[in-house]
Amino acid sequence: MASLFMGSLKVLIFLAFLISSFQFLTVMCVEFEVGDDKGWVVPSSKKDQLYNEWASKNRFKVDDTLRFEYKKDSVMVVTDEEYDKCKSSHPLFFSNNGNTVFKLDRPGLFYFISGVAGHCERGLKMIIKVLEPVSPPQSTPSNGTSSGSSHNSGASSSTIVLLMIMSLFGAFFM
Repeated sequence: MASLFMGSLKVLIFLAFLISSFQFLTVMCVEFEVGDDKGWVVPSSKKDQLYNEWASKNRFKVDDTLRFEYKKDSVMVVTDEEYDKCKSSHPLFFSNNGNTVFKLDRPGLFYFISGVAGHCERGLKMIIKVLEPVSPPQSTPSNGTSSGSSHNSGASSSTIVLLMIMSLFGAFFM
């Protein structure tokens, strides 16, 4: 009976380890609710930087999305010059459906304004900075010359995790 219990315990521990190890391999994208529970609305006169303050409290990565919820308004992505003027005749993106989802598809700055006359001037605008993706450092050959073919001598992180899982599995069931 005790050996059956120990066997079940080993299986549970293995499954817990296996499930937790997948968290390291998963890339998480986040959907941000612009303005949190207030949504995309004209701020009070005392809060004309409301959305830039909201944006500065968050960290945005490539493939994250922004959800704009609003009534009788619109969302435009514009250039930095158009952002400063609060006006755009040719926005890079436009939506007025009341529930806009915008994907941050590249690193850098995104400039958002309301398309309704007077709303941008009253503070319904925002700049989002999307961080550069984290990339592994580039290695150079030790002799200072480059070869015509690339060669990866290190194991990938998924291979290392797989080897760890296999060795743990072997330790539990041997």
